[in-house]
Amino acid sequence: MKSPKFNSVEEYLASLDPTKERTLRSVIDLILTQFPELESKMSWNVPNIHRNGKYVVGVCAYKHHLTFSPWSFRVIENFKVRLGKFVLFKNCFQIPVDWEIDEELVKDLVRARLAELD
Repeated sequence: MKSPKFNSVEEYLASLDPTKERTLRSVIDLILTQFPELESKMSWNVPNIHRNGKYVVGVCAYKHHLTFSPWSFRVIENFKVRLGKFVLFKNCFQIPVDWEIDEELVKDLVRARLAELD
């Protein structure tokens, strides 16, 4: 079965169960509030945060978890200790669907990715 094509971040979020929607919306809202120069858009059929067309953070929902990606293996590597409780991959990590957001961690990850892009 092919997944639907989403035309906006809102449409994507509205398609999720309430817990996943709330968590992803909170992550996206936190980033956009703290970093007003960033924008959200759909890319690869999932929400992404970008600056001037360059990807800063991507988030998406799966059946049993959510994924947060700072689009950088270096950022993941540099934050390995702080990300120790999460399942890590090369350029992303899994977060629980009901994650109590670690705001400082999210802001630090975004700052690190922005610094890398500069």
